[in-house]
Amino acid sequence: MGLIAVMLSAPLGFAQQAPVVADGCPGDYVIGQEDVLEIAVWNNTAITRTVPVRPDGKISLPLVNDVQAAGLTAMQLRDRLTKALVEYIPTPSVSVIVREVHSFKVTVIGQVRTPGRYEMKDRATVLDVLAVAGGFTEFAARNDVVVLRADGPATRRIRFHYESMGSDGGRKNPKAAEDNFCLHPGDVVMVR
Repeated sequence: MGLIAVMLSAPLGFAQQAPVVADGCPGDYVIGQEDVLEIAVWNNTAITRTVPVRPDGKISLPLVNDVQAAGLTAMQLRDRLTKALVEYIPTPSVSVIVREVHSFKVTVIGQVRTPGRYEMKDRATVLDVLAVAGGFTEFAARNDVVVLRADGPATRRIRFHYESMGSDGGRKNPKAAEDNFCLHPGDVVMVR
C-alpha cells in the first residue's frame, strides 16, 4: 500500500520519465476521437477554426470537407490538410494544435478504492492509473492484475506484475520499470 500512497502524490507526468519499451509509451501523440483541435491557416480566417474530432475520427473544414484526423499525429494531419488546401490556396501554411485531449480513456474495475472510467491527460502507466483509482482495497489480489487491450477483433490479456515493483517502487529491480508498462486508450485494468 505504501507504493500506491507515494504514487498518489506523484504527478501524472511521472510516466514520461519511464524508459520506453517495445510495448511502451508511444513517442508522438496520436489524435483520437473527441479531441479538440485548432486548425490555423495563415492569412485565412475563413478556414481557421477550432474543431472537435468526431466519433468517426474525422474533422470538417471549409473547402476540404471531411478529413480523417484520428490515428494521425498533429504533423501528419498538417501535411494532409496542406495537400488538400493547395488546390484552393497557392501556398497554404497550416498549423494543427491539440487544444484538448479527451480520447485517452482507461477503465479500472475490481478491487480498487474508486473503480471507474478515467480520462487521462498524459501518458499513463498501470501504476499511474491504479493510483488515480485510489489504490487497492484490502481484498485485492495484488498478484492478479490484468490489462485487457483491444487487438483488432480480439482482446489481449496482459498481466501486470505488481509484486515485482517491491516496496521501493521498483528502483532496485531493473525489470520493474519494464513491468510498469504504458496503457493505451481504451485499456481496461482489472484487479481481482
